[in-house]
Amino acid sequence: MPAEPTDFHAAAQTREPADAPLALVCEHLADDLSGLVWRPQPRRALAPREVRLRVLRVALNFPDLLMTQGLYHLRPPLPYVPGMEGVAEVIEAGADAAATLHPGQRVCFGAKTGGLAQETVLPASALHPCPAGLSLDEAAAYMVIGLTAWVALARVGQLRRGETLLVHGARGGVGIACVQLGLHLGARVIATAREPARLAGLVAQGVTVLASDEHLADAVLAATGGRGVDVVADPVGGEVFDASLRCAAYGARLLVLGFASGQLPKVKLQRVLNKGLTLHGVRAGEYGRQWPERAAENAQAVTRLAEAGVLRPPVGAVYPLAQALDALRAMRDRQVSGKIVVRVAAD
Repeated sequence: MPAEPTDFHAAAQTREPADAPLALVCEHLADDLSGLVWRPQPRRALAPREVRLRVLRVALNFPDLLMTQGLYHLRPPLPYVPGMEGVAEVIEAGADAAATLHPGQRVCFGAKTGGLAQETVLPASALHPCPAGLSLDEAAAYMVIGLTAWVALARVGQLRRGETLLVHGARGGVGIACVQLGLHLGARVIATAREPARLAGLVAQGVTVLASDEHLADAVLAATGGRGVDVVADPVGGEVFDASLRCAAYGARLLVLGFASGQLPKVKLQRVLNKGLTLHGVRAGEYGRQWPERAAENAQAVTRLAEAGVLRPPVGAVYPLAQALDALRAMRDRQVSGKIVVRVAAD
């Protein structure tokens, strides 16, 4: 009976050629991850600005899951390899990249796809130095969530010292980064989660922790003496967005960072009008494409904050590459607080 291609070890035993690197390949879109299979990837010649990398770590992000379902704004051509960010070691560099990148050099990478593989080929522009002072697991996981938080709060939301920031989904990577950056910027932070007991560690940092339930808006108003919040960072959507409209102060800025709940919110424009609210859609990558001169500044700011210990991605779970599908399921089912990292190769 032929080996099932969804099994990493079976794929490793039957691959041709025997040393071909394996990758988790999305061959068709599906709601249940059934479109993902393990396949050997033939090596190809590099273009002048490309770099071949031995992948060490990959940090999972919610868009990785959404892309396999066809629910993300970016739809990579099939087949493709999921995985947006991580840490890798240079194997070889194309002619134009070889001046600055050499074999054995460790780098962080950020790309829409390509990470969940033993080897990957990326443009040199997708690579940047690993921050000092971070473990490999942390270095793999800091940039995407850090950029989202930085662009949302510092660039778009213009969060000011003394303002009140409401962060939804504070168990997830983006939510945690927004909490950390909000505290650094001098805001009073209110964090929400479906299981607030799992955020108990934030209370010692001065964060007000509330449950994301039907009483959320009333609880936020009570915590702010009836005034409401100045800025909302919402990567969840759905019902918590409606609660945000109810507990926003006059003139508040609502930052829409994603729809991890799977439910698109319905905007009640009467509340927006009556409260003088401003809604901002925030996609850090698109922000950088629209203002290229700011993209490098944003990445540098996030790296400095990571090295200073301000933005420190809490790694909630680490899976070996053979269990990458289990890691994606754990993210889908919200089993882990913080970031999930796939350990592709040894240090």
